[in-house]
Amino acid sequence: MTQEELFKKLIAHCKEYGFVFPSSEIYDGLAAVYDYGQNGVELKNNIKRYWWDSMVKLHENIVGIDAAIFMHPKTWEASGHVGAFNDPLIDNKDSKKRYRADVLVEEWIAKQDEKIEKEVEKARKRFGEQFDEAKYRETSPRVAETLARRNEIHARFAEALNANDLAELRQIILDCEIACPISGTRNWTEVRQFNLMFSTQMGSTADGASTIYLRPETAQGIFVNFLNVQKTGRMKLPFGIAQIGKAFRNEIVARQFIFRMREFEQMEMQFFVRPGTEMEWWNEWKNTRMAW
Repeated sequence: MTQEELFKKLIAHCKEYGFVFPSSEIYDGLAAVYDYGQNGVELKNNIKRYWWDSMVKLHENIVGIDAAIFMHPKTWEASGHVGAFNDPLIDNKDSKKRYRADVLVEEWIAKQDEKIEKEVEKARKRFGEQFDEAKYRETSPRVAETLARRNEIHARFAEALNANDLAELRQIILDCEIACPISGTRNWTEVRQFNLMFSTQMGSTADGASTIYLRPETAQGIFVNFLNVQKTGRMKLPFGIAQIGKAFRNEIVARQFIFRMREFEQMEMQFFVRPGTEMEWWNEWKNTRMAW
């Protein structure tokens, strides 16, 4: 059974047993949006409750808040989300479909890995118990050629992402001869950035409305309330602030079931320490968690 087939079975199981349903399914659903069923919501609430108890109630220097979803737009400008929270997108001119350029390359790399594994499995069946997988991977010309090409593209891909080099990202797609799954052509546009935040209008009239964003993560609510929590709770460093809340991301390509959704919940704790003591507290925290 392939990983894709196993994933489909997992999705079918979640629906059949009342864990996760496609949202608005009777109206053909809404991509990358899901509802938790009667069993799913109980499981989710149990996880949230356990996390809250272990994160907040068992630590005297960690407190919780519940910040609003809407925040002043300057919050997201200061955090860099307005200018840099983007996905690289590319369109196929023939199918008119839009794709994430990085996902296209990642899928190509995954196919090379699958190709190598298939070669190994063929050799395993051919040689039986005498098969030496490590030696075969080292000596097989076909495996070596595929692996070298895969590693070359992976290195170029990582460098392009780190440098935000959209032209190189498109060139990788062309060099790998990646075709549109729908049209089958390689007639691609340039790669461009697309902001992942949902925007909406706040105001009583269209003329007086201002653009605000649905938060793409929950940390900013913790940061902007740092002084409020510190003063009202008389907190002294080090201390932590935790919260559980909804977050929203305008995912263009969301294919990983509930692992990549447009609307989801985050459980997050930010721990504040004096500058220079980060590793000391990190090691203590890690050792404490491992002891549990």
